[in-house]
Amino acid sequence: MKLEQLPIWVVLILLGLSLIVQSLRFELESGHTKCIAEDIKSNSMTVGHYSVANPNEGVPLPESHRITVKVTSSYGNSYHSSENVQSGQFSFQAAEAGDYLACFFAADHQPPLKIPIEFDWRSGVAAKDWSNVAKKGSVDAMEYELKKLADTITSIQEEMFYLREREREMQELNRVTNSRMAWLSFLSLFICLSVAGMQVWHLKSFFEKKKLI
Repeated sequence: MKLEQLPIWVVLILLGLSLIVQSLRFELESGHTKCIAEDIKSNSMTVGHYSVANPNEGVPLPESHRITVKVTSSYGNSYHSSENVQSGQFSFQAAEAGDYLACFFAADHQPPLKIPIEFDWRSGVAAKDWSNVAKKGSVDAMEYELKKLADTITSIQEEMFYLREREREMQELNRVTNSRMAWLSFLSLFICLSVAGMQVWHLKSFFEKKKLI
């Protein structure tokens, strides 16, 4: 189904979903690691910003409130690494599709600490700074909205193709798995029947030697 064939309410929902960003606040216990995953398509732009939240405004953060951050792909490739920091950011274009992990680690501390962290992770259309695009292009409000809408629709199409490809891969995996399970079942049945036949032959030979039959 092409995008123009979709009902208008489906398009509106997809437009809304495409602009969702992963912005959150969580607590990281010292001596522990917490990872956050984001499914990113290949060749998609992604940006992230993290910082240790200051519970007491106007008072500098203590030195104990420092973290280590690493961003890696599902293939183990590193895209960002920063140690002993209180804030930072990353941006890159995903070379491979799949789940990307942003892992946060805080050094062990006695007594244990709970460090509040604010993390904003954007990918796709949401990763673009549209305010800068508008300023650099000197476009009016209508053209600005049209550019943003066109980019959003393109992103939705790419997302649909990506999901369709993932679905095809999952169907192929299920087909291969079912085929292997069927062969394994036949093999197990053959082995069971062979063992049963050997047991019957052994018992028959034993009884014949004992002249019981």
